[in-house]
Amino acid sequence: MQNHEGILKAMLPAQRLEVERPDRMEEACGVFAVLAGEQPVANLAYFGLYALQHRGQESAGIAVFNAGNVRLHKDMGLVSQVFDQDVLARMPGDLAIGHNRYSTTGSSRVCNAQPVVLMTRLGAFALAHNGNLVNVAELRQLVDDGQAEFTSTTDSELIAFALQQAVDRGLDWPEAIRAALELCKGAFSLVIGTPDGLFAVRDGHGIRPLVFGQLGEPDSGHWVVSSETCGLEIIGASYTDDVQPGELVHFQLGVDEPSRVQWSDEPNRLCVFEMIYFARPDSRFFGESLYSYRQRIGQTLARESAVDADLVIGVPDSGIPAAIGFSQVSGIPYADGLIKNRYVGRTFIQPTQAMREAGIRVKLNPLPDVLSGKRIVVIDDSIVRGTTSRKLVVALREAGATEVHMRISSPPVTHPCFYGIDTDTQDQLIAAQLTLEEIEAQLKVDSLAYLTKEGMVEAARAESGHFCTACFDGQYPIAMDQNLLASKLMKEPAGIAGRL
Repeated sequence: MQNHEGILKAMLPAQRLEVERPDRMEEACGVFAVLAGEQPVANLAYFGLYALQHRGQESAGIAVFNAGNVRLHKDMGLVSQVFDQDVLARMPGDLAIGHNRYSTTGSSRVCNAQPVVLMTRLGAFALAHNGNLVNVAELRQLVDDGQAEFTSTTDSELIAFALQQAVDRGLDWPEAIRAALELCKGAFSLVIGTPDGLFAVRDGHGIRPLVFGQLGEPDSGHWVVSSETCGLEIIGASYTDDVQPGELVHFQLGVDEPSRVQWSDEPNRLCVFEMIYFARPDSRFFGESLYSYRQRIGQTLARESAVDADLVIGVPDSGIPAAIGFSQVSGIPYADGLIKNRYVGRTFIQPTQAMREAGIRVKLNPLPDVLSGKRIVVIDDSIVRGTTSRKLVVALREAGATEVHMRISSPPVTHPCFYGIDTDTQDQLIAAQLTLEEIEAQLKVDSLAYLTKEGMVEAARAESGHFCTACFDGQYPIAMDQNLLASKLMKEPAGIAGRL
């Protein structure tokens, strides 16, 4: 049985206001699951989602399995806004599936919040998805059997219907999951709660991350799955391993070792922006925290694009580790020149146009007594549209900076993402439109330099072919329908790769 709690509401189209989008790659979703007997699994899922809040701030949801029933609570807002102790107390059980959403397909409405819960002949299941499919139209035709009652506009619901139909054809849970995944093309890291335990799976390329670990003693049979290791650590779970690209892992309550099956074998293509920006700096990839990697790309950036200046500052928060690394190699002192308002989130309440002109001050405020009279090197993780960067440069000059040199700890973003990151069409990406010199002029900086692709990959200390770098070079690892490509790609400007 599926129990819905919370007020499922959505803003009417007439009430919605245009949201000014940030000048950076926007978040992917976060998934979390915990399987543990005699534990407050809903509370544990709450804290896991809290640790993954950076991956999505539009909606949150948790589904809990208890004695054959599934109770679902989801709504719009941050985890702390959607859940309170009274709600969590009404969600006992031994298996919880959680999700934080940032919409990359489907609008920002509560009907598109996750997890998705459906009923089958074997009982109910709950599914949470991080990623993006590239064959949505085809998949919808395959699952629209005349009986499916679609309640959302997300690709995640289509995956759930494919799984429901596979189970109802007579397959068991592992077989049905594999059959459903064979119909899916794109990026997906999934956690799936069933009456037969918890399943975790990644697409064959492993574009989005997924890890698992144990809660309590090593032989407790209590398991936790999370988009990032920070989700494990917040509840005291120990990291065991990554769910490998193309792997299906089956966890059962009280069983010391999960069943692990390789269902797909493709070249590894982890999204490199997980390393640069998306994942939390304390999350661990390749055996170390991302803070260490981000320091190294700052060090590499200093070697590749030296500049004579008085001070290095980072754009909080993601630019700070790279700025420290830049300072270490360049010998230019590092200082906090920008203060971030950490309570600013996504909102439908927008300022007037006049207020928007100074909108950068809402999130970032410069320190004149630090910046005045100084030649500044400002480090940021990326430039997507250039709008926020331009406002930031103005604010730094108004604070007294005599020179502003911008250094970006990633290559130029010239292509949109189709795998779970919300990016503009190519004609909105500043590096796809302008030369380096033209971008300098538009941002009004004294100089601009990007990290090279080679420097970015080498700093990861992993094989160069390990990453998806399509947003920098257009080399998409998953083939797509030409209509989908055309929806975001413009005709490639001549020589753009050589200019930047």
